[in-house]
Order: sequence, then structure tokens, then C-alpha cells
Amino acid sequence: MEKAINRQQVLLEHLRPSNSSSHNYESILSASACAAGDSAAYHRTSVYGDDVVIVAAYRTALCKSKRGGFKDTYPDDLLAPVLKAVIEKTNVDPSEVGDIVVGTVLAPGSQRASECRMAAFYAGFPETVPVRTVNRQCSSGLQAVADVAAAIKAGFYDIGIGAGLESMTVNPMAWEGSVNPKVKAFEQAQNCLLPMGVTSENVAHRFGVTRKEQDQAAVDSHRKAAAATAAGKFKDEIIPVATKIVDPKTGDEKPVTISVDDGIRPNTSVSELAKLKPVFKKDGTTTAGNSSQVSDGAGAVLLMKRSVAMRKGLPILGVFRTFAAVGVDPAIMGVGPAVAIPAAVKSAGLQLDDIDLFEINEAFASQFVYCRNKLGLDPEKINVNGGALAIGHPLGTTGARCVATLLHEMKRRGRDCRFGVISMCIGTGMGAAAVFERGDCADELCNVRKVESNNFLSKDVL
Repeated sequence: MEKAINRQQVLLEHLRPSNSSSHNYESILSASACAAGDSAAYHRTSVYGDDVVIVAAYRTALCKSKRGGFKDTYPDDLLAPVLKAVIEKTNVDPSEVGDIVVGTVLAPGSQRASECRMAAFYAGFPETVPVRTVNRQCSSGLQAVADVAAAIKAGFYDIGIGAGLESMTVNPMAWEGSVNPKVKAFEQAQNCLLPMGVTSENVAHRFGVTRKEQDQAAVDSHRKAAAATAAGKFKDEIIPVATKIVDPKTGDEKPVTISVDDGIRPNTSVSELAKLKPVFKKDGTTTAGNSSQVSDGAGAVLLMKRSVAMRKGLPILGVFRTFAAVGVDPAIMGVGPAVAIPAAVKSAGLQLDDIDLFEINEAFASQFVYCRNKLGLDPEKINVNGGALAIGHPLGTTGARCVATLLHEMKRRGRDCRFGVISMCIGTGMGAAAVFERGDCADELCNVRKVESNNFLSKDVL
């Protein structure tokens, strides 16, 4: 906008009469920003330098809880390596970070908050950098990123970290204490207590998602994740973690470095999955094979104001555009992305056809298939490197993991991929979604595009 005003000022100099001494032309000729808006592909609500951008996004490998590579790793030892990585790989002074927000779900709140603060110290952050946690169930990692983006937009600070952490080995899913008997008088409140697998069965039954469709979605997820692993695609986003494996029989400790997701099954087939019995309903369709894996892992995303990133000379991985959280019926909580995605995309001034890649969390194959079909999305655009059915779903981590996976894939695709969406369903009946833009797409002229009806480049001329 500043450049445009400068151009106006040059033009105004040419418009002024040669002898203006006897007239006050300054009052009638002045450069100003046009309030009419432009034909940008999205609604730009701030000047170019105030964009919130992502300069780094990393994760650990995701490992099977209780059986995988992180079964003997403390949660704070999962978070510390990714916090350290986003700082070391960008050479950002950790003291400049205004806040670290960590999405996490299952651990007791005060304990996990302490563990996150401890992890920040392990990673080399000074005592002056604050840490807090956020819990919006399965979207907690994405919520953390959105919270940091919002804080930067509001001017609270210029640099922040949104992260995610979950050890489902240490903190399995469980309800502690008694349930308020009042819940029986409120059906929707009571449905908040439904096991997630039951909500999956509800989605499959209500919307006619077949067992074969669900098993095929699981096979596709494992196949794509295996191919991405073999091609080395995840190496750009995974930070190796040095830890230990303890032999349960002897107690012997073996040092290991974990750098590969360990839940991917390359040889999974529909015929093999068809042999598995339903878990949540006798005649149901939800099985261990077409449900997301229970996992351990962490992720971290470094965000800052664009002007700060430019001043530091940091390459921009992506631009945070919009975020939306919505509520849905708790009994079919898996439909959340089908409502949240249109809301976020509309908020960005886009249409679904403008989105080049989607990362939709595969909590259950039933809800993933429903959301894909409901929105009419091209399967070739969704979870191109596999999803939670293969990679795993450590609840608080998933959102941050998806940011890393999406933005690194968008970077690889270059000009063929401009906008990406991340979304997930949320226990108790919600959905969340966020829109991102590839980092090298935006420009100071707001990315104007042609208005087909009149061949003008901007609505400003109308």
C-alpha cells in the first residue's frame, strides 16, 4: 500500500498547475489509500508487513503408544527437541519469543503445564519466555498455532511458538472422578460422554458409510504414508529424538534415535482389514484397522510478523490466513470438518476449488470418508502423504503435525500449490479448520487477480 501511495504522489505532482502560488491545491489533491478494496483472492485485513507467517514447522516421529519408540520417553523430552529445532534452524534469539503455547489434551492440566515449562528450559529458552497450554481436544495443536497468530495480529508480541504434545503412553484416555447425574437430563450433554468409537459408528450408520469404504480409506492412508516415507518426504519435517527403549523383562536400557513414524503398515490390504472385528458395536463397521492409531509425539511451529521475518532474512514457509472453530452434534462429532472447512475458507475470501491441498485428520475412516464426500473434495488433494489412520493421532500434537506436513508439501509443489487447509473433528462435538498460503506466493500488491466480467485488475476502478 505504501508503494501505491508513493505512485499516487508522483502522479499528483504532474497534475498540479505550473503556478499554484495563488491557489490552495494541497487541500484538494492528496494521495490516499482506496477504501473500495481490491480483487485479491482472499480478504486482506492488514498491510503486507503485518501478515503472520510461519518460518519453521517441525515434529517428532509419531510412535505407537505403549509399544512404539517413545514408550519409555517422558513427555517433556518429546517437546524439548522440536522447541529447540525451530530456534536453532532459524537462528532466532530465543529471548525474542513472546510466548510458547502448547496444545495438549490428556495429562492433568497443572502437571502438563509444568512439563511444558521444563521442556522450554531443556530447549534453551530463558526464564523470561512464558509458556502456557491450551486444550480444545483433538484440535489443540492447531488451536495453539491459531492463538499465537491471533496474539501477533493483536500486537501482543511479534514472535511466538505454537506447539503440540501428547504421550498417550503416559496419559491414556480416561475419565477421572464421578459424572454429574444432571447430565442424564440433557441429551446433548450426555452425548459428550460417548466413546469416540461410538460416534464413529453413528456417522457410518446415519450417513451410509460402508465398511468397505472405511477399510479402503485406511489402506490408502497406509499406502501414501509408506510411499512418502520411502521417498524421504518426512525428513524435512521430522526432528530425530535421542531416547531409550527399556526391555520390560530385564529392565535393560538401550539408547536409540527415533526418526521414523513406526505405525505405518505398507502391506495393509482391504482383505486383511476385512478380517478384523468391530470394536464398539457388535454389528458395527469401526475396527482397530480403520481407526486412528493411539500415538506419542510432539510438534512446534514458529510464527512471526512478516516484517520481522523479512528483517531477519528468514525464508517464509507459509502465511497464516484464517481459522474457524464450529460446534456440531456431539453424537456425530466426526462431521466437524465438513462444517469447519467451509467456514474457514469463506473467511479467507476463497472457495473450496481454490484450495490445492487438504490435511484432514483421519480420526476414524467413517468420518473422514463422510467429510470428503460431503464437501465433494478431490481425493487427489487430500492427505497426499497419508493421515492419522497410518501415521497416528497423538491428540494434542496432531494440529502442529499437520502444519508441518502441509507446509513442507506445499513448498515441494511450488507454484502448483498456493492454498492449503488443515481440519479435524473434535470430541464433544466440534470442528476446526485453518487456511494457509504458501510462503512465496504473497506480494505487496495483494495478489490481485483478473475480474473476468470486465478485464480490470481491481474493483477499485469500478
